[in-house]
Amino acid sequence: MKKVMAVVAAGAMVMSLGMTAMADEDKTLVMATNAEFPPYEYREGDEIIGIDAEVAALIADKLGMELEIEDMAFDSVLAAVQTGKADIAMAGITVTPEREQMVSFTDTYTKATQMIIVTEDSEIASPEDLTGKTVGVQLGTTGDIYAEDIEDGTVERYSKGFEAVQALIQGKIDAVIIDGEPAKVFVEQNEGIKLLEEAFTEEEYAIAIAKDNEELLEKVNTALNELKEEGEFQKVVDKYIGGDASEEETEAVTEAQTAEAQAAEEGTEAATEAAETEVAETETETAAQ
Repeated sequence: MKKVMAVVAAGAMVMSLGMTAMADEDKTLVMATNAEFPPYEYREGDEIIGIDAEVAALIADKLGMELEIEDMAFDSVLAAVQTGKADIAMAGITVTPEREQMVSFTDTYTKATQMIIVTEDSEIASPEDLTGKTVGVQLGTTGDIYAEDIEDGTVERYSKGFEAVQALIQGKIDAVIIDGEPAKVFVEQNEGIKLLEEAFTEEEYAIAIAKDNEELLEKVNTALNELKEEGEFQKVVDKYIGGDASEEETEAVTEAQTAEAQAAEEGTEAATEAAETEVAETETETAAQ
């Protein structure tokens, strides 16, 4: 009898632990993003901050959940939602007919533009001047999609927008097509480049959710619209884009990207040195033979 009771008790404990784990899982809202897109999402030390990150935290709070952010390549964020690895995706995601076939979208929360960055001495003055040019884009973005329409153009794809801007500065490409707000940040932080006044395209951002999760879509949509009505959404936007955006925030983005550029440069130099050493060793061996 004691053995039976022990088994029952153990079973009850396992069920209890399982239910607790499920409950804890239900209290976490996992957001997929690409933290290379200031001011919407970027890293400050080990923390991911920005408009999307803060808005997602406010939405999670309204849903009685804790926000967990998963940083990944931009072209993986929608797949993360589709496969259930993330509940929502926020990464400055533009609503397009193609993406609507993959995921569901909430109401849009901001209007955006794809802008063109060129060097200050560039002859490119409008989107029409991109004909036959080499254009840099961030892989998987709408800039990547729309750049395909440039007549006789060549599209160079980069994992991060910052890498495309560096390629422009180094003279490897003729222009960069990227979302307006990040474009402004990149131009402010780097000498020798400018932003064209005419937009390449206009678009809107929304939150992506799996197509079979209508319940979450409705809850997130309700929370998002409440934040808009309460003025909390605009407060977050003004913090990063409006006149209240602090110099510290801009400096944080600059420092992070500078460190990344230096790391990439050091990696290139190390690879070059290794190659030179290998060539020298080969020449020495050949001479010895």
